[in-house]
Amino acid sequence: MEKLRPKFWETVPLAKMTSAEWEALCDGCGKCCLNKLEYDDTGEVVYTCVACRLFDDATSGCSDYANRKAHVPECVVLTPKSLKKSAYWMPATCAYKLLWQGLPLPDWHPLVTGDPESTHRSGHSMRNRTVSELTVPEEDWEEYLIEETP
Repeated sequence: MEKLRPKFWETVPLAKMTSAEWEALCDGCGKCCLNKLEYDDTGEVVYTCVACRLFDDATSGCSDYANRKAHVPECVVLTPKSLKKSAYWMPATCAYKLLWQGLPLPDWHPLVTGDPESTHRSGHSMRNRTVSELTVPEEDWEEYLIEETP
């Protein structure tokens, strides 16, 4: 496993991070895997607790991360270049979005705490809080709206 530079998120621009550093920015909250609704008239994006078919509710992670695009073609593979067009729907606490905006990581982020469970303990995770899109028809997603967790 590639060694991460100390506090790289504070000193290394997103486009200059190694792939291991880029992946380490993810706090494991699972919010990006939630299905969202965007209202055409306002552009507002709202979250549902209906998760992608590959989302593992027990772990708050993707059940086939390496091959997710093969199973879910609409899955967004986040890169430094795609942030500009993706940031509007990303959760406010997302490390990628925060760093892109020039903001610091939250104090509960695993890179800050050194504890991979800190996201879940802080209440910022979707672990054990979702239903699969395989069980909820898309026309019913509006019944599953949630407020984005703080």
